[in-house]
Amino acid sequence: MGRDEEEQEQDGQELPQTVADLANSSAPSALRGIRACKRCGILKTLEQFVNDGCENCPFLEMVDNPEKCNLCTTAFFEGQSAVMDPRQSWVAKWLRVDNYLPGVYAISVTGQFEKDMKKNLKVEAAVGGVVQHRADSTSWLLSFLVTRMSITL
Repeated sequence: MGRDEEEQEQDGQELPQTVADLANSSAPSALRGIRACKRCGILKTLEQFVNDGCENCPFLEMVDNPEKCNLCTTAFFEGQSAVMDPRQSWVAKWLRVDNYLPGVYAISVTGQFEKDMKKNLKVEAAVGGVVQHRADSTSWLLSFLVTRMSITL
């Protein structure tokens, strides 16, 4: 425990939630080999996914499991946005990551879970309230806007 943390404990003060969330945030540690979680869209390197898993999707159990990391992440994504305060950011609300931790997120993710993984997620959704993959709706919105713009031109 650091000196500042000890002083705050002695004073009885807690860190604000946004500061605590920022302390748990992650960003890709390299520019090459970035992958996106297929469920939440957070961007990290494969090594980071193997070492830390996905902070937003711990039920995917990617820690120390490179094969599972390959199944649950993809290298095919478009754009990226750094989100520092998801609860206050309109971009986070638009990307539907406003309930996730701060980090770097893909604008849209290409790829789906395998059938077995989808079944497991549906079972967990029924039991534990796992939210559907947010990038599916973002991709739909982007394709809708592109279609709408080409019609009006």
